[in-house]
Order: sequence, then structure tokens, then C-alpha cells
Amino acid sequence: MAINDEQTERSSSNYLGRPEELEMSEKDHTMTGNSAETSDNESSEGLLRKEERDLEAQSHAAPAVEHTVSPKKKLLFLGAWFFFNLALTISNKAVLGKVRSADDHPTRTVDTDSIQAKFPWLLTTLHASATSIGCFGLMGLGMVKLTALSTRENLILLAFSVLFTVNIAISNVSLAMVSVPLHQIMRSTCPVVTILIYRTLYNRSYSTPTYLSMIPLIFGVGLATAGDYYCTLIGFLLTALGVILAAVKTVATNRLMTGSLALSAMEVLLRMSPLAAVQCVLYAVITGEVREFHLAYQQGQFSGSFGMALLANAVIAFSLNMVSFQANKLAGALTMTVAGNVKQALTIALGIVLFNVQTGMMNAVGMLITLAGAAWYSKIELDNKRAKGAR
Repeated sequence: MAINDEQTERSSSNYLGRPEELEMSEKDHTMTGNSAETSDNESSEGLLRKEERDLEAQSHAAPAVEHTVSPKKKLLFLGAWFFFNLALTISNKAVLGKVRSADDHPTRTVDTDSIQAKFPWLLTTLHASATSIGCFGLMGLGMVKLTALSTRENLILLAFSVLFTVNIAISNVSLAMVSVPLHQIMRSTCPVVTILIYRTLYNRSYSTPTYLSMIPLIFGVGLATAGDYYCTLIGFLLTALGVILAAVKTVATNRLMTGSLALSAMEVLLRMSPLAAVQCVLYAVITGEVREFHLAYQQGQFSGSFGMALLANAVIAFSLNMVSFQANKLAGALTMTVAGNVKQALTIALGIVLFNVQTGMMNAVGMLITLAGAAWYSKIELDNKRAKGAR
């Protein structure tokens, strides 16, 4: 799974019959702008901590990074983000196709839903490890230079890796306690939570149209993923906590690259992915995934080409993580959460086109509403950018 959008992909996998795309974590075609923030006097000492500044410093605060990036550059990275997300979706399904049933019929494959729940932590470990290897390789080629960090700053990165792991854990647990449609609808509120974080911690404000554009984005996902809704109280609370953690993770990712640390996307990945890989493999041992995987291997459930499928999956995950972090830096956290909603609609559409997934008219209307909401959001941000440039 790629390290940024794994929970959304995990929920959408029911439409495709394949496992969650565990994005380290966490992931907009026409969404070329970021949110219309009128206050840019923000800095980060911790993951989401705001520095105190005097009035003169605030009046001369530099614009947020996403405000200085050209729409074409944002579009390029967001387009690549969507491409690798969908590519990883297809790759995940291909990996599942290499897993045989445990009986005497080697050509028969196991049910994808059962495998989906079996090895999420090992799949995350694979993606985090591939990202670590890729980043260290780039550092060996001189493409990544490490910044000298204090003990406190290293602890911030450790906290970020823990946030990533806990985010996955909460999502895995909550999915067993709520229906997938309800989980997806609640996850679609991440943009709203992101706005609240920026307003509360960084004093950012947004235009009224930006707020209104959230309505079709959330309502559209609700229709696109409509189904039976049920949950336990603890499941609902855990899912709500997962939504908050996902938004915090997205904002924290952006702040690590645009705040006081100002690390490059590759350096953040290089420093964080090994920590995340270790944490995930430990969790896989604790939850019994390693034992189950070893048993499945002994039973011959993996075909001869399983290793090649995993290698391709890991390469795609590494590419997605690289693009995802850079897109977050350039487009902003709010735009990335909006893109996550669009990804839900596109994932369902991919299932219809490639895997003959059956959906109803209401689901189709929901996908169209989601895309229309994204287009509206994009236009609003472009208009706001032009208005700022005209001043």
C-alpha cells in the first residue's frame, strides 16, 4: 500500500474484490489549486504545532508553498497521483490472482475478500520497505541529501511514523465494526476535518464557495457507495477517530515539507518509511499475520509468479509514495483530501470498466456528483488564485 491513502482504498476494495491500497499513508486531475486561505502566518515546530510570531513577522509572512506553485505543475503531480493509485489497485488484484486456494485445485484462486483481511500489515511492510530501499538508492545516486536534525526534530519524525501506523490500525479495527458504505461516507468527511484543523491551529480562513463545494464532494461519495448501513457504538467512534487521524496525517505530511523543517518529499520518505516498516512488521507478528503467511506458503497457496507480482506491486507503491508526498507539498493538504474523495469515485468506475462490478443508477449519479464537486472546487481555487494575483 502506498503510504498515504490506504484507508480509502481499503474501503473501495469491496467494489473491486482486491485488498486495500495501503498508502504510506493518508490520497486532483482538475483540482489544480489549493484551498483559499487568507492567513499564511503558520509554522510548525511539531507535527501540528503552531509557532508564536510577532505582528511584524506576521505581516511579512511568506505565502504558503501551494500558493506559489503553477496550476500546470499541480495538475501534473495530481494526475500522476491518480495514475499510480489506480495502477496499484490493479496490481493489488494481480497479486491476489497469484494466490491459490489451499485445496487440490491449483488453478482455483481464493476469495479476494478473505485474503484482503489476512495480510494488510505485511502488505504495508512491503510497501514501506520498498520505499525505504528506493529512497536509499536515490540517496546513493546523490539525489537525496539529508538535513542535520536535532533530537527533537528526529522525535517529530518518529511521531509521524507512529501516526501513520496507528492510523492503519484504527482503520483495520473499525472496518470490522461498521459496514463498508458507512465507513466510506465517514472517510469522505476528511476535507471538512482538514479545514477545521487549519482554521483551529493555523488561523486559515476559506471562501464561502470553498465550504459549499464540500457538500457535493461528500454527498456524491455517499451516493456512489450507498449500501447497508450498520455499526456498533465503538465502531462508529473508532471510525470517527480514524477520520481525524487521516486528516491530521495529511496536514502533518504537508507541514513537515512546508513548515519550519521544510524537508523534501524524498527526505521525509527516507527518514519515515524504515520506521513505519519496522512498526508494521512488529504489528504483523503480534496479530499473527506472519504465522498465517508462513502457513499459507507451506500449503503452496502462492504461484510461481507470485514473487514477480509482489515486486511489481512494490515498485508501483514506491512510485505512488514519491508522487503522493510531492503532490501534497505542491497542492496542499486540503486538495489532497478532496482528491481522496475523487479517488473513491474513480476506483468504483475502474471496477465497473475492468472487473464488471455491478452498480446501480444511484451509484453512478453519486460518482458524477463527486466529480462535479471536484470540478467546482478546482474552479473556486483557480478563481481565488487569480484574484490574489490581481491585487
